[in-house]
Amino acid sequence: MYDWFPIVFIVFKVVVLGTGMFFAIKWHHDQAKKDAQDKRDAEAKPDPQAPQDRNAQQDDQREA
Repeated sequence: MYDWFPIVFIVFKVVVLGTGMFFAIKWHHDQAKKDAQDKRDAEAKPDPQAPQDRNAQQDDQREA
């Protein structure tokens, strides 16, 4: 009478664990893409503390 239980339970377990693995892999993949994009954005953004143009600074010093 209970011969169907292991079949249903194993199928359910495979579906649940497979879905969980899919979303875990997807989340890690998306995080890696996001981190790579953030790194590229940080490298492309100029540092506000760094001098932008040496010639402009030298001109300012000569005027003073």
